[in-house]
Order: sequence, then structure tokens, then C-alpha cells
Amino acid sequence: MKKQSRRSFLATASYSALLPLAAANSLDTKPKGMKNIFIHHVYFWMKNPGNAADVEKLVEGLRHLSKVKTIKTLHIGKPAGTPREVVDNSYGVSWMVTFKNKADQDSYQVDPIHLKFIEDCSHLWSKVIVYDSIDV
Repeated sequence: MKKQSRRSFLATASYSALLPLAAANSLDTKPKGMKNIFIHHVYFWMKNPGNAADVEKLVEGLRHLSKVKTIKTLHIGKPAGTPREVVDNSYGVSWMVTFKNKADQDSYQVDPIHLKFIEDCSHLWSKVIVYDSIDV
């Protein structure tokens, strides 16, 4: 094996360490299937935050709401328990759905299943905040 100088070794090692970073920067940052979509993320604060039965009723209502035909993907969640200054863990349940476009989300808003969900479950929450987003 050929003897390598310290300077040559460090240069080669540094270059090798940077290759994965360069490759990562050249990748598309959007997951496959997540391009040009409409994301609708809803946070619910419960009227009775410690009441597990109320949380389960809301979750069950969201599961039924997932039957709306224009929903592409969905996620029902709860706070992850990440106590950092920038994280708001004060909500009780979150609902994130994706739609093909804004028109599909608009139809979801007036879908009878969505309207029935609001009618049946709105007594469970004290506050709702919605964040809608589209690609930049």
C-alpha cells in the first residue's frame, strides 16, 4: 500500500465526508406524491381536556369524517410531548388531511359528512385553529 501524506489523507477524508451532503442537497425535498397538494391541518382544544371519553368521541368522529371522497391522505394525532419553547402542546387532537387541490378541499368543506361531523362533535371542543397550506 502506498504511503499517503497527512495533508493528502485529510483532503481525501474531507472530500469524502462532504459527498453525502452534496448528494442530499441535489435531491428533491418533497416526498413522492406530495407535490402540488393542499394540506388542511386542524387543531382541536377540548372542552374537557382530561376526559378520555370525549377525546375518543372526537377521534371516532374524525375516523367517520375520513370517508369524504376528496381526501387523499389523513392523520389523526395528539401532542407528541416535545417540550420545547417553539412547540405548542396545548391542543388535544389534531387532524391533518391532504387534497389534490383547493377545489377538492372546498368541496370537503360543504360535504354532508363534514357538516354532520361539525354538528355531532362541535360540543366536544372549545377552540379550533386551522392551518391550510399549498406548495411554494
